[in-house]
Amino acid sequence: MYKNKITQALLLGAGLAVAATSTLSIAADVPAGTELAKVQELVRGNGTEVATIDPHKSQGVPESHVIRDLLEGLVNQDGEGNTIPGVAESWETTDNKTFTFHLRKDAKWSNGDPVTAEDFVYSWQRAVDPATASPYAWYMEYTKMVNAKDIVAGKKDKSELGVKAVDEYTLVVELETAVPYFVMMMGHTTVKPVHKATVEKYGDQWTKPDHFVGNGAFVPNQWVVNERLELVRNENYWDNDHTVLNKVTFLPIENQVAEMNRFLSGEIDFTYDLPIEHFKRMKKEHPEDLSVVGNLCSYYYSFNTKKKPFDDVRVRKAISYAIDRDIVAGAIMGQGQKPAYFLTPEITAGFDPELPQYGKMSQKERNAEAARLLEEAGFGKDNPLEFSLLYNTDENHKKVAVALGSMWKKTLGLKITLENQEWKTYLSSKDTGNFEVARAGWCGDYNEASTFLTLMVSANTTGGQHWGNTDYDALMDKAINSTSEQERTALYLEAEKLMANEMPIAPIYQYVKTRLLNPHVGGFPANNAEEKIYSKDLYIKAQ
Repeated sequence: MYKNKITQALLLGAGLAVAATSTLSIAADVPAGTELAKVQELVRGNGTEVATIDPHKSQGVPESHVIRDLLEGLVNQDGEGNTIPGVAESWETTDNKTFTFHLRKDAKWSNGDPVTAEDFVYSWQRAVDPATASPYAWYMEYTKMVNAKDIVAGKKDKSELGVKAVDEYTLVVELETAVPYFVMMMGHTTVKPVHKATVEKYGDQWTKPDHFVGNGAFVPNQWVVNERLELVRNENYWDNDHTVLNKVTFLPIENQVAEMNRFLSGEIDFTYDLPIEHFKRMKKEHPEDLSVVGNLCSYYYSFNTKKKPFDDVRVRKAISYAIDRDIVAGAIMGQGQKPAYFLTPEITAGFDPELPQYGKMSQKERNAEAARLLEEAGFGKDNPLEFSLLYNTDENHKKVAVALGSMWKKTLGLKITLENQEWKTYLSSKDTGNFEVARAGWCGDYNEASTFLTLMVSANTTGGQHWGNTDYDALMDKAINSTSEQERTALYLEAEKLMANEMPIAPIYQYVKTRLLNPHVGGFPANNAEEKIYSKDLYIKAQ
């Protein structure tokens, strides 16, 4: 139900030329007979204060939610997760290696400048430029754009990136190998354009509301850190006539109970999350406001394999095996989450993983094997394993951490120190390897298994991974260079098996997205597995 339709990607994989036309509307589609509210203003929870709204400096979900409203890339998604035109009104390829995008001539920046192919050339060169220090530069490598990898590594100049503006409205991208899902990848935050003159004039200060120039449906109007980020309509947006909302306000509320209470008092139109202990009450007392949908995300704990004793696979397996995933998913979360024994969630298009051996055991059997492995590694009652568990400030993350700490203590006698950090600090700790075991989560950047599995390659530390397994690297290198969907799928499954054997992470559960959503919000994309919400597609119904 929640899987993206990838017919276009499959056709591309067959080597056929496919052109996407602008026949699909990508603006708010208000059903006939709908009475709209007089005030078209939306207030939404966003989980935490965003670290940045610069698309080439961001790496988190809260940031992407905001940037999606401020900047528009070549393509967008509709409510079902289908890839549809954005700045590019059409595109074609005959070999999945050379892609030509035709930009709409009425696309403008918020200051009135035209959006041109050269804007994308500049922006993508900025994303791969080592001087930018983009945490998502690796993503540009995995698009397989010519020379991207060498530019990121500092071996070639950014001007050699395989992208060129043939004219003002024609962009040609050259890849080193065929990537049949390349167009899908163009919906990501990192490949959105920035306004060259503004960035060069203001440097890191270009994102301030007084300086900001964007090409999305909205522009920032007021930004009070740790309080609110308010956006208003961009009158120069090419499809502004079909945008209904006049203002969108993002609230950085980390405490889910506080967010829930503000929703119930009518201050918020939809929340970022829902406190797990209130789920059953909300289901009973406010069923019309409860939204539970599938989500292209996995929740896991990451081991720092560069630090002892987590360089020992026996220790990693023991900790992982002793997690009772049924309790976490069914009792602690209890909102429809599924126990996870692999990184890539089953909702991923075209992915049907085989349950690893430890997933087929009973929890009693897993606990026994965990105790055996830990003893073999030199730990026991006289020498208990002690470690710190890092998580970002969030009540739901805390509940899971406390529960797992209790499980580990009861089953294996482990001593756990819980350490919570605010979002920016937490990201920095993970990226630099300043942790032992850390809570983590990953949401797909596009709907294909590689968006999860490339996270674990040695060159990628964005998600705080510090594994460095050359066998895994070789598997994934072969997979992403394969033009055969069947071969790629087989290699993806081998990669998951290798992870289950080496356990650099402990998968815990597959997400659902649970929130409170006021029924007066129209156009909400309930079937979009990546949760790509575009405020230009939303509207407020009269009550």
